Amino acid sequence: MKYRSKPKIVDAEQWLGSQESWLKILEMGLEDWDPGELGSYTFYIKTLEGDMIASAGDWIIKGIKGEFYPCKPDIFEASYEPV
Repeated sequence: MKYRSKPKIVDAEQWLGSQESWLKILEMGLEDWDPGELGSYTFYIKTLEGDMIASAGDWIIKGIKGEFYPCKPDIFEASYEPV
């Protein structure tokens, strides 16, 4: 049997490693994160599946239940379009 995803609208900002993109991500409500010791262009996001690394270029998505998670640019482009 085949299934299609239900349409959903999410908030997302691309993490570009800049202060401007970081402020936009924080404005979405991201609170559960940790800079760790990964360097200035990466950080950990505490997701429902555990800690995930967000790297510069990744999209930070706020899901339909208010959860946050990183998404690689190619997956984001294939899965989402502007509304």
